[in-house]
Amino acid sequence: MVDNKKLANLRGKYLKNELNKSNVDKDPFIQFSLWMDDVLKSEIIEPNAMILATSDENNFPSARVVLLKEVRSGEFIFYTNYGSKKAHDFSVNPNAALLFFWRELGRQIRISGIVSKITEEESAKYFATRPYESQIGAWASKQSSIIPNRKFLEDKFEEMKKKYKEKAPLPPFWGGYKLIPFKFEFWQGRQNRLHDRIAYIKNDNDWKIARLSP
Repeated sequence: MVDNKKLANLRGKYLKNELNKSNVDKDPFIQFSLWMDDVLKSEIIEPNAMILATSDENNFPSARVVLLKEVRSGEFIFYTNYGSKKAHDFSVNPNAALLFFWRELGRQIRISGIVSKITEEESAKYFATRPYESQIGAWASKQSSIIPNRKFLEDKFEEMKKKYKEKAPLPPFWGGYKLIPFKFEFWQGRQNRLHDRIAYIKNDNDWKIARLSP
């Protein structure tokens, strides 16, 4: 049984940094880069891990951890199987949200935006940089489909290794997505739960910056 009393009494202390409207960049992408630089310097494990939240045609939400692979020209890029649950959700509802949480720094970033596919050429370029075993893994997995057991997956992996030696081409069912944000929220943990929350809200071609109550 879960010890609910222990859960209720858990408390974290946030004493590291502060966040103010006066010291954030006017561009949320630059602010994101500044925080990501701090994360990379801190040597946190999987610094690019982010929770991706989607919803389907019945408005049922779904969330999972994926890896951010690139930030460019106002876009957050990540990759997946086009037969996955997340890909299905994108096809019926392109609205999605990202969440980065870096406990060691007492920081999180929430990002809301619209998702669409990147080009096949862009996906192929990235796929070619992946380790050989990761390329084979993409070919071996029909993501989110039901399989009978682990051996079924391992046999498929070995089959693909025999078919594609040394390197594999881009699978037609695999590729990248880009999320174009319309809202950011930067959260800095502070003492006594008086956390700092700075939001960026898209307004035509500009960003409106506002402080939110914790």
